[in-house]
Amino acid sequence: MNATQHITRRGLLAGGAALTGLAAASPAWAALVPTPRQTEGPFYPARIPLDADADLVQVAGRAQAAKGTVSHVFGRVLTEDGRPMRGVRVEIWQCDANGVYHHPRDRLADADPNFQGFGRTTVGDDGGYRFRTIRPVPYPGRTPHIHFAIAGPGMRRLTTQLYIAGQPGNARDFVLNRVRDPDARASLIVPFEPAPEIEPEALGARFDIVLGRNLLNI
Repeated sequence: MNATQHITRRGLLAGGAALTGLAAASPAWAALVPTPRQTEGPFYPARIPLDADADLVQVAGRAQAAKGTVSHVFGRVLTEDGRPMRGVRVEIWQCDANGVYHHPRDRLADADPNFQGFGRTTVGDDGGYRFRTIRPVPYPGRTPHIHFAIAGPGMRRLTTQLYIAGQPGNARDFVLNRVRDPDARASLIVPFEPAPEIEPEALGARFDIVLGRNLLNI
């Protein structure tokens, strides 16, 4: 087992304690800003890959890791009053470091074969989730982003997107700027910061997802 695989499969479990601690440190506000719905886009997988775990950097059966800057994206899925959602599935998908989605409608000949492209996980009892992926890169006409879908018992599916703080393209992105409420729009934009305590040379980004009352059948 090489160093990357150690981080991927077992180091993530150890690093998970740090991620869970950071995610659980969020204060309990009286009312959180619901995460706004965003378009799913055209590139949700036509077929779920055989390897669809929470590590998009290392594809099962391939020795090389994906191109790009490794990034750990984590957070919690909460209700507006700060209660963690349990049994909820979180999915992410994004283009690879070449700017290609692993989808038959995109330029598959240019795709990075070592990038998984899609991942899914189920939240813990504290509502926490985490993914090991790459820092998103621009796609033609779009600022860097990661697609998210959240679904589970007692709720309607939420599709949204995560954006990187400080990206010049954010101000021009037509999908991001459809969110007119400034607080709701700001909730989609998070910093990607060095996280050597999780993995050497990796970045960390915390993205809490808040389900509005209109999504909950409770």
